[in-house]
Parts: sequence; C-alpha cells; structure tokens
Amino acid sequence: MGSRKRERLFGTGSQTNAYTDFHHTVFYAACPTTTPRGDAHMLPMALDALCDVMEARCEPSRIEKERQAVLSEMTMVNTIEYRVECQILSTLHRENRLAKRFPIGKESLIQSWQQDDVKTWHRTHYRPDNVLLYVVGDLDPNFVEKTVQEKFGHLTAEKQGAEIKIPELKKEAALLADAVVGGTMKQAQSWHYPPVRHDFCVVDGVKDILESSEQLLKKEGGDEEEVPYDIHLQKPYALDDKVNFLNEAELRPGKRLRPHIFKHELLQNFSFHLFAKRPVEPIRDLKSFRRSLARRICLAALQIRLNVNGRSDDPAFTFVEFNQLDSAREGCAVCSLDMTAEPIRWKEAVCKSISEIRKLGLYGVTPGEMERYASALLTDAEQLAAQGDMISHGDQLAYLMETVANGHTFMSPQQSYAVTEHALASLTLEEVNEAAADLCAHITGLKDGEISSNGVVVAVACTPKSSDASPETMVNDEKLCAAIMEACVMDVEPVEDVVVPHTLVTPEELQEAIAVNPPKWESGQFSDGTPNTPADRITRPFTLRRLGNGIRIGVAQNTAESQRGHLRLVAPGGRDAEKRLGFKKGSLAVGARAMQEGGSFGKFSREQVELFAVDHLIMVEINCNEESLVMDFVFPTTNVGNTGYGDSKQLGITGTEAVIQIVREILIDFNWEEDALGRSKQSYRTAHESLGKSLEGKSTEMIMEALSSGDERFLSIDVDTVNAITLEDAKNAVMSQLLPSQLEISVAGDFNVNDVLEMILNYLGTVPADANSQYRVTEGPKEFGNVPPLRLPGEFLDLELEDSDPRAVAYVAGAAPNLWGFLADGSTVAQKVSAADKRASDYDKQRRAHPLFGNAALALISEIANRRLFSTVRERKQLTYDANFSLTGFERMKGGWFLVTVTASKEKAQRALEACKETLEALRTSNPISPDNLESAKRELSFYHDDIASKLNFFRCVFKLQPFS
Repeated sequence: MGSRKRERLFGTGSQTNAYTDFHHTVFYAACPTTTPRGDAHMLPMALDALCDVMEARCEPSRIEKERQAVLSEMTMVNTIEYRVECQILSTLHRENRLAKRFPIGKESLIQSWQQDDVKTWHRTHYRPDNVLLYVVGDLDPNFVEKTVQEKFGHLTAEKQGAEIKIPELKKEAALLADAVVGGTMKQAQSWHYPPVRHDFCVVDGVKDILESSEQLLKKEGGDEEEVPYDIHLQKPYALDDKVNFLNEAELRPGKRLRPHIFKHELLQNFSFHLFAKRPVEPIRDLKSFRRSLARRICLAALQIRLNVNGRSDDPAFTFVEFNQLDSAREGCAVCSLDMTAEPIRWKEAVCKSISEIRKLGLYGVTPGEMERYASALLTDAEQLAAQGDMISHGDQLAYLMETVANGHTFMSPQQSYAVTEHALASLTLEEVNEAAADLCAHITGLKDGEISSNGVVVAVACTPKSSDASPETMVNDEKLCAAIMEACVMDVEPVEDVVVPHTLVTPEELQEAIAVNPPKWESGQFSDGTPNTPADRITRPFTLRRLGNGIRIGVAQNTAESQRGHLRLVAPGGRDAEKRLGFKKGSLAVGARAMQEGGSFGKFSREQVELFAVDHLIMVEINCNEESLVMDFVFPTTNVGNTGYGDSKQLGITGTEAVIQIVREILIDFNWEEDALGRSKQSYRTAHESLGKSLEGKSTEMIMEALSSGDERFLSIDVDTVNAITLEDAKNAVMSQLLPSQLEISVAGDFNVNDVLEMILNYLGTVPADANSQYRVTEGPKEFGNVPPLRLPGEFLDLELEDSDPRAVAYVAGAAPNLWGFLADGSTVAQKVSAADKRASDYDKQRRAHPLFGNAALALISEIANRRLFSTVRERKQLTYDANFSLTGFERMKGGWFLVTVTASKEKAQRALEACKETLEALRTSNPISPDNLESAKRELSFYHDDIASKLNFFRCVFKLQPFS
C-alpha cells in the first residue's frame, strides 16, 4: 500500500497496513469518518487507497523497495520461536500444501522475481471476482454502497487478465482451477478456506456435519477422480525444505500417531504439542450453538484443572494449555495441547498433561464445574451485549470476517447474549459430558470401552540439542511414542468438586473489623500546589482521597468498557528498593512472582482462592519492576458467581467487591508457601538461561549492562542469585513494601462511584494502619536512586551468537530523561529548553513550567524519530523492515535511556546501524525538526490520545498524583 493515494491519509489519524496468511492477503484502512477539519468524508479516500492495491502498477523501483523490506522481515521474524512454529505447522499439515507454503515466502523466489512475474501474479489474483470488501463503521449504508460502486465499479476480471504477460501460465492456471474445485475444503465447505485436504481425526457422526464434503474424509485409495495437478504438493520440489519426518505409528486400528522431533541449540526447554484436526462445525442453529457452548464449558474446566496442576507442590510442567479453535486460515478446527517442561522431566510432563485430558474425556465435568463455567459464559455474553455500539470497529470487523469465513451465523452481541441465556437454561450435564468425550476422543479409546476417534494424531516435541545431554533428557521417536501410548492407557480417577467460598470476608467478619478499626476518609493531598480534595465529596474526573490508615485511593467511573473494571495497587520500591534498603538481590522480584504463584489466604487453600477468582472472572497479575511492586486486577462490575437462570437465578457478590476482598486478604492474611517460591525461582532461572540463547535477549542485556555500569536494578537475575533466595528473604522484602501508608490503589470501571467508595472504606479502611509494620526497614535511603551516568566516551559492543540461520540486530542507545522529563543529574527538559531560548516570552515560560511539558515533548520526539527512521533506513536506504525508537520511561527514578532497535541481514547490519546513527544526528544538526514535522506528530499523538483516553487502562495509570511519605 505504498501509493500517493495512501499518503493522502497521513496525518488524519488513519492507519493502513496489510498482512498475509496461508490463503489471503488482507489490506485495511482504519480511518475517522471525516477529515480532521470535519469538512470531508474519509471513506472515499480510504477506498481510493484500497482500490490502488487492485490497480498496482508494479513499478521496478517499488518492487525493489518491497523486496528489501520482505527480505529484512524474513530475517527479523526468523527467531527460534518462529522456527518452532514452522516445524509444528509442517508436521500438522504434512498431507497438504500448507506444510510447504508459509506466508513469508521462499527467499530464492523473493530474490529472483522480476516485474513481469510480480505483475502476472498480481493480475491473476487481484481481480474483482476473487476479492471481498468489508466496511464497518459509523456510516450510512446507502452512502457506502454508492461510494464503493464509484471507486471499484470500473474493475473487471477481463481487464486484469488482459495484462498477464506469461502465456504458459494460463494452462497451469486452468489445471489449478480444476484441482481447487476437485474436492478440497475450499470447494466443499467454504470459499474462504485454502484449497487443501486434511487428515481429520473424527468420531462417528461427524460426517453428518459435513455431508457435502464427505469425500474429504475418505481414506487413501478411495474412488475419487484424480486431477492432473499436484495441488497438495506431495511430489518432491526443488524448493522444498529438507525436513526428516518420522514414520507414523499405529496406536490402534484406524488411529495413527504422526510424531516429529525438532532439536536445536537455541532451545532452552522441552515443549510438547499434540494435535487432532477436525472439520469446522458451522454454527447456524440452536442445536449447533448448544454444542459449541458445551465444548467451551469443557475447555474452560480442563484449562483450570491444568492451571491448578501447574501450581501443585511439584508441577511436572511449567506451562500447559488445551484448546480447540476454528481456523479459517487453515480450513479446519485444530484441537491442541501445548506444554513446556524442564528437559529432564519431559516424560512425566507428557503423561501428566495427557492424563488430565483422559480424565475429562472419560468422566466429564463435575456439577460444580458445569455451574461455574456456564455462569462465566453467560457473564461474558452479558458484558459483550452491554458494550453495544462501543465495541471497536476493528474488533467488529475481525469477528465478522472470522464468522463469515467459517460459515457461522453472524449475531450482534445482544442476539448472542439472548441465545446464550436461552441455550444455557436447558443445557444438561449429560450434553456437556458428551462434548467432553468427543473433544478428547483422540486421546481416549486405546482401552476397551472408551470412546475413540479415527484418523491422525499429530505429536511434535521440541528439545534442546546438546552433545553432553543426559540420558534422561534424550528424546527419540521410540521414547516419544511410548510415552504417549503409556499416557493414553493410564488409569485415571474422576475429579472431585472443590468447596469454593462465595465470599472471602463474611458480613460478620467485616462488622467485627469495622468495630476494631473504624474506617474514615481523609482529604487527598498533592505535591504540585493543587488544593487538597475533599474527603466527603465526589470530584470529576477522578475522586482522590486517603483512608485513615494512609492508603491513597483514586476512583473514576468509565463506561467505555461496559460492566468491566480495573484496579491497580502500586507500592513504590521495586528493584531499586532491593538495593536501597539492603534486601537480598532479586528477593523482591522473586517474591512478587511467588505471590502470583501462590494465593492462599488465611483459612482458604490456594485452590479455593483460585476458583473464587475464576467464579468471579477476576484476572490477577503481580509484577515487580525497577521502581514498583504492581498488582493489576481486571474484573466484572456486575454480580458474578451466580447460580441458576431466569427467575431462579441466585446472585453472588459483584466482581468489584470480590476484588477488593482479595486486596484486603493480600494485605493482612496472605500465606507464603514454599512450593510457590519454588515455581517462582524456576521461572526466573528459565528466563535468565533463555537470555543466553536469544539474540535479542542477550544483546539487550549486554547493552543494559554497559549503560548502567552493571547496576543490578536493571539487569536479569542470574541463577546463583535466584537459588540463594529463601522464603523468608522473599516474604520480608515484599511485605516491607505493603505498608498502608506507602500504597496507592486506583480503580476505574463501569460502576457507581459511591458504591465502590463504600466498599473500599469498609474493606480497606479497616486494614490496621500498622499492618505489616514488623517488616518495615528503618535504615537506608528513603529517596529513589537515579539512573547511573553514562560512561564516556561511548563504546561499540559486538556480540556473536552461534545459530544455524544467521540473523543480526543492531542498537543505538544513550542517555535520556525519565517519563516526566527529569535527567539523571536532576535537571529537566524544560530547564534545558529555557536555557537555549533566551528570548522566550512569559507565555512560553509558563507553558514550559507545566508538569507535563517534558512528557509531551518526549512523546513528540519519539514520534518524529520513528518517522525519520522509517523514511530513511527503510524507505530510502532499504536496509531494514523496521527501525524503532523507544524510551525507558521511568517514573520515579530520574534519568533513563533511549534505544533504537534495527533488525537486518547479517550483511546489512552494520550499514543499518550507521544509518540509524546518521538519522539521529541529522535531527540535531543538518535536518532538524521542522514545523511540518511537529504539526504532523501533534496530530498523530492527539488521535492516539483520543483513542486511549476512554479506556480503563488509561484511567488506571494516570492516578499517580498523591505524593508518598
């Protein structure tokens, strides 16, 4: 989309881009409805840019620019994670062309294609009968139809085809067309699917879903007519990647296991991926919708079981996920198990994860799970319906495209909620357990009497490659197949229901707390001269107060995300406090992760608390950064944990109340557990060891070490340091930060502010002012340390990481202000600007004295720098796909760093690095920021600000206004 018509959209707040999957290229333009001045419609301009794609002139200069961009992107994406994904997809789709035709393309073809090749491809596929146009927005449909006709009506397939210059392709194209309609998923189920066949793994009865495509489920050797075109690319081709696939193994008559093992030096952990492909079941009526709901309940129940196992005393795996998703880009539904583990425990992890799937397949879900996850589905549907017209057009468009592609019935959020409520009211446990049996049939069935499916089960194991690996970590095809077979016949017991509390704090306990520690409000206090906010009155847009125990509170109502709320607890300190207050290195960071991994409060077990959070649809994330301990909670603001439907519905407490109860329990009754610390330490060990095998990770760590002169606050925590941290170390460090007088809690959401303030007063205002005072550290500096000064002169760092596929990344880094414009020496951006402008007016001086002047100036500089890097390093010099300028943006520490990141081929990396340095230098000297640059950046940032200002994340993050003692 590099055209003059696209350039007309610049500076209007529009976004244009494109992406390619297995079977489509999607070009999109997201625009305001009118121009910034409001005097012209944007739709004609957007359609002009899209129509230009259909009529691309394929000029040699443009082809060269895009050739270099694609080659650079190919280098950029070729991480070890991408290579793992390629191995997985190559095995999963071995029977069709998807295994050999990845969207990024073949490097040799990209290097060699000339203008005629590109134009022929373009004119063959970019024609009106092969294109879909979607328009979603606040627009009059009649105006849209008229404008589309004006902009696209002149295009014809004949006109496009007339420009094809390679005659011999016409016969090939005809054969391809015959093959596409010769029994592929594209012909049989959806025009949107790629022209492929799949080796499905299906239970009896699935064929009824796809009567029109029954031939696709035939075994090899059927009587279907052969088309003289190798559409599935099963013959050998010169461009094929050299992959040594293992032989398929028969699990039982009709069921085959397709294993593959990928080993690489850059892999750190063992990962296991188990798949079964199934036809997509179109959701077109109530019957199919009920089946989809039953399947979603099963998936939710199994995922939580796996999560609970992952937080057991000694979990076999470090990550595990089970899901089934309809994939339009692949033309099938994929049921997947993805798991990672330490290499030495790979077999145990395989058995544990597969046995959980067997439990679900054989015994289904419990009544408690059925109630829990059915209620969660209804709450999700209700929240989406409440969003109504506030759902972003981008989200609406993505949902529409996916729904149409998979043949589902498109429903508005309100319709979806009504149908969900109707279906769940009569959905039975038996129906759900039938869905569970079908979902897990590729795992069950190896023992007599179990439901089974026939077809291909795909297993991919990825493991580190090492010459000195121990026998326990060695994985080969025999061991892998044997471990899977063993897991598929293991005896398993049904899951028992867990008693989950409906509330963590009973009314009686709350009244007792109020009597012992009567709560009260105090006025909000500020450090910039702003008058104190009243303790007895709601203020707009934020209500800012303090509780009598010292906790700072900020509350804002925001209806942009209906029935949703965000709460953030901030305790200033972070890695800086480790150093400043004398805690053991890494103890705060490891302790924060241990708190996330744990979750037992008072008399409640970790499992009970976790299921309480699940019942109330609460997501929790606890992190420790350089400056703060941060706890984020996302929750529904309506009554959740409900039971029953319609008139018999019994309401639980609101998600808001449940979250505030959790915060209270964290502050006064958190149970520290040794096994949670163990999982935290393992996570940090893995992260640090992975740095040594990641080009980007190892190089940024090396740069940060040079920038900070080895300051441990900014570096990864090494394995020896992690191993030395005890539970007492972690507990003392974290709890020392959770003193009421040092906490700020910000809440934003779709709720009544008075109700939330009352909950906060009762639950958090009754936390004793001296809570956790036994952990207070009285020695050490109170003020945050600054960012270390740069060592001068600057230096050039060089790193080589051995890799089978050479890649390169280059950086330019240096000193910068923090988020608010403070430099490491204590001076500010405003002071530097004023010192350079001796003729500044009183108005300019007043404007620069604004607390957000530095923040706004830095945001503008970042926007301008990124534009310059794009236009110079990518567009003009064609050295990279992407060059990015960013700032560290510390909030409390003075000073920071800027970082320019550029990915390029190994041959071009040095030149790309020099081009980035030249671009930054030109900003200061030969090509300074122009008025046009500045105005354009202002418009972009204003559009961005308008877009995010209504979101809960924005409100949650702007509360940090009340000073800490």
